[in-house]
Amino acid sequence: MDVSILEDIGLTNAEIKVYLALLELGDSTAGPIIEKSGLQSSVVHATLNKLTDKGFISFIQEGQRRHYQAANPKHIVEFINHKKERFEELLPELMLKQQLAKEKPEVIVYRGIKGMKELLMELLEAGGTEHHTFGSPKESLMMTDGFWINYHKKRAALGIRAKLIFNESLREWCKEHRHPLAEVRFIRERTEQFTETIIRNDKLGVIIWTKVPIGVLICNSIAANSYDSFFNTLWTKAKI
Repeated sequence: MDVSILEDIGLTNAEIKVYLALLELGDSTAGPIIEKSGLQSSVVHATLNKLTDKGFISFIQEGQRRHYQAANPKHIVEFINHKKERFEELLPELMLKQQLAKEKPEVIVYRGIKGMKELLMELLEAGGTEHHTFGSPKESLMMTDGFWINYHKKRAALGIRAKLIFNESLREWCKEHRHPLAEVRFIRERTEQFTETIIRNDKLGVIIWTKVPIGVLICNSIAANSYDSFFNTLWTKAKI
């Protein structure tokens, strides 16, 4: 089971293990939870208290013992919505602080899957009328099919067309997953390249799809225009 989404909403590794163990056990005291989760007793007890505070579990006190039970997984949606509502209240103040910043970075470095999601969302919100990508390798699928499908749906919803130059290794994948408002071409290299470049408006994103991906976002219109000219040259040479 891929539980990375539970990490994304703020649960720690211990909280995830305890919650999943309790889901499988049903009503349980701490002992079986300790055994099933493989965590130390002190960690489990502290984690049970944290999960109780978050509303992920409840308990009934019987004498000196507590009997725990996991909340319905559907309640996690309520937990996420509550966090979203609280964040949206804070968002205007955060945006104002960013706008008032005396110095805005021209180059930002990202690392890991979460970092790539943040970089790609920055590019999605960069404005402009076209989205240009070149050098996309099969390694970019570490972001999962669902992520890319939803990403390009959001782009198309903004009315932004795309020209995408993928490595030949993605041809079969593209036959099964078509992007809206997009033209796709392919380029064949002697060896698979791991670097993908994305140009949107005055922003340029470069992602190196290594095991732990590294990305660089450059906020500079001259750099973006320069790479866009190179993209247009590649576009004429790429194959449909």
